[in-house]
Amino acid sequence: MSCPESHMSERPLPLFGDEAPALPMAPGKARLPSYISDHRKRLRTRFMTGGAGAVPDYELLELILFRALPRQDVKPLARALLDRFGDFNGVISAPPERLAEQSGVGAVVVQELKIVEAAAQRLARARVMGRCVISSWDALIDYCHTAMAHRNTEHFRVLFLDRRNALIADEEQARGTVNHVPVYPREVAKRALELNASALILVHNHPSGDPTPSESDIAMTARIHTALEALEITLHDHLIIGRSRELSFRDAGLI
Repeated sequence: MSCPESHMSERPLPLFGDEAPALPMAPGKARLPSYISDHRKRLRTRFMTGGAGAVPDYELLELILFRALPRQDVKPLARALLDRFGDFNGVISAPPERLAEQSGVGAVVVQELKIVEAAAQRLARARVMGRCVISSWDALIDYCHTAMAHRNTEHFRVLFLDRRNALIADEEQARGTVNHVPVYPREVAKRALELNASALILVHNHPSGDPTPSESDIAMTARIHTALEALEITLHDHLIIGRSRELSFRDAGLI
């Protein structure tokens, strides 16, 4: 059923909230100061014209905070979050409870940041799923860093590959403490059989930021390697993700 023409409008929807038609002000709510609204408009225009490269981290963070805090100057909060968590990725990846420790951060701000984090992970994951990991190795490393570099506890995941070395599944197998995660070789091998995987890549993070493998990392990798060899499943690599770099067991001669 078509809508009556009197109820339809050909006017396009505004792209950004601050550009929407003004609504009557609620009692007790002051209009956004012009210097803030002008700053927001200029920043949004610069972003839409020049893309992400046209804005530094603190301004990209401001753009996110605009939605969560529509009636205040968010620049001080953006800078405070970057000072606290180091960089843009550190902010959006920070645990909700740590974000909430920052003055000015409430549930709505945490929600906006976690939405951006989820979107970033899905975009990075889409670049590697179903593709040969050998020919898209850099994208795989980027995905692992996006998903794991800023975790404050150890997470262990397995990337399952088919006969063409295409990624068919990415599964988190275990979570642990700040310096240990329990991993069971039988469970890894069992899941590989269930997925009919021909090869695997192991990935875990070091919350300390240093990807140097521990003795337990090396021993655990050897046990998984042995379990997979008995099933004629290849272990391509074990990646340890640090804060700003990663270590490959294959490149280090540990596999």
